[in-house]
Amino acid sequence: MNRLQGKTALITGASRGIGLAIARRFAAEGASVALCASRLGSHGSLPGTLEEAVAAITAAGGRAVPLVCDLSDIAARAELVARAEEALGPLDILVNNAAAGKMALPSAVTLEQRNMMYDLNLNAPIDLAQQVLPGMRERGHGWILNISSATCEQPKVPYRDSAIAAQVIAAYGATKAALNRYSEGLAHEVAADGVCVNSLAPESIVLTPGAEQVRDIARRHPDWAEPVETMAEAALALCSERHIGQVAYSRQLLHALGRKVYGLDGVTELGDAFLPADIDSDWQ
Repeated sequence: MNRLQGKTALITGASRGIGLAIARRFAAEGASVALCASRLGSHGSLPGTLEEAVAAITAAGGRAVPLVCDLSDIAARAELVARAEEALGPLDILVNNAAAGKMALPSAVTLEQRNMMYDLNLNAPIDLAQQVLPGMRERGHGWILNISSATCEQPKVPYRDSAIAAQVIAAYGATKAALNRYSEGLAHEVAADGVCVNSLAPESIVLTPGAEQVRDIARRHPDWAEPVETMAEAALALCSERHIGQVAYSRQLLHALGRKVYGLDGVTELGDAFLPADIDSDWQ
């Protein structure tokens, strides 16, 4: 506990899913967290709102502030770090989790779709990293974590699911491959300044509230799924220790470090890196 006591963190895409899990885990370790999402209230049929996320962290004794920002808006994201620091003080940690994907065959993905994915999945993380870096370098410490995806690698034949499922993720995966490469290069540029930059992806399907299609797949193939707590625990390791230029997968990283997985409260010990996912649970 308290591994992030006194630290401040900005986490994008934090109203639900992996982003919220990381925010809750960091807050349980003492960090003050700024949660960013594109809107304060509900988003269509998706469960979880920014208001509810902040309320849950506050109710658990943590400190959290909501920041509404459409990261696809270049002008809006140019002010995001300044807004977070106005609310919490200088940022120690940046987690670039927000992303968007358009599933389309490589031969058919449009320029509009590609531009949208590259802007949100690559350009926005770069912009936010460049905003926090001057302060981190001046203070001599900081952590930047970019959330990637296993789709950055071409699935091996025979495909685990289907050929078309492997093909329609190619364009999205390419944005994550680019993010990984950028992360490695930036990591080695700023390591001497005390700033740790890494990339982290889940190895398997991550079960989050509302992902019923994903849950159906996981019920048929439980070995394809991992609990969201594995990503939160791996993110904590990469944002509290000195790791440089890692392009890591959640379970592999935790296993290599010998780290146990804890609940998002930071107290409940759940198991080792290969903890099976509780497919029908709701971690919220």
